[in-house]
Amino acid sequence: MRIGLLTGGGDSPAINAAIRAAVRRAIDYNYQVIGIKNGWAGLLENDTVVLKAKDVSGIIHLGGTILGTSRTNPFKSKDGVEKVRHSLRANEIECLIAIGGDDTLGTAHKLGNLDSPVKAVGIPQTIDNDLQGTDYAIGFNSAVAIATDACDKLHSTAESHHRIMILEVMGRDAGHLLS
Repeated sequence: MRIGLLTGGGDSPAINAAIRAAVRRAIDYNYQVIGIKNGWAGLLENDTVVLKAKDVSGIIHLGGTILGTSRTNPFKSKDGVEKVRHSLRANEIECLIAIGGDDTLGTAHKLGNLDSPVKAVGIPQTIDNDLQGTDYAIGFNSAVAIATDACDKLHSTAESHHRIMILEVMGRDAGHLLS
């Protein structure tokens, strides 16, 4: 079996760990993993690479994603869905693993509901932790820990300088993380 794996949207900690886990488990079953570069854009452009154990060794500590990412949605591109299907056929990919947030997983869901569905599974990955039906998204706990650490450090600096400081963190709809 050949499995396609892509990462899309914003990046967060633990994406590379998820890639590594998926590849290593697939190898245990003698499956082959085809890494799709730059999220859904990689399927539109047929930009793929075979992922082997050596490719995912030593990547857990790296930020971002070794596959790259984009905010591309094939449903918003002319002939996008057909290009995705073409890339899947050309690479003999039987199913997809999509690692991402709302748009990335929403696209995978839409592809799975077509007349000729694309088999896909999603791994929720967002610092917002706001995916419907999901209790936990990789990246959220790390984002909260980093924001908390920054707040703690700013607090002591603000106190010593007798100042007020404002810390804004990323969030989809506001400058805060949802919990």
